Amino acid sequence: MSNVEFKIIAYLGRTPNFETEIKLRDKGDGKVFIEEWNAKDKVKPTDSQLNALETDATKLLNNAKVDKKRRKEYLSWKEQLEMIYKDQKNGTTTYKDHCDKVRSDNPKG
Repeated sequence: MSNVEFKIIAYLGRTPNFETEIKLRDKGDGKVFIEEWNAKDKVKPTDSQLNALETDATKLLNNAKVDKKRRKEYLSWKEQLEMIYKDQKNGTTTYKDHCDKVRSDNPKG
């Protein structure tokens, strides 16, 4: 995702459908712009409105990176279920400890 996408997410307060609801374009110069705005809940923002959301967009981008890293480190759902089963059977906290470690190793901003 581009930073413009995260600015739009911050502006709307939700993630829109970037294929049908809001279409972005890059003319090859690396500058992404809004080509089509079909969101019904808010009017198309101006460039200055989007630029004012730079800090929020950066935070969303960084949190998305953390989420991606966490998803990898949480292991597969099969491995998680196995940990939960063994914890319940043995009275241990392996699964909780694992989740706590993933979160502490990858904090959100």
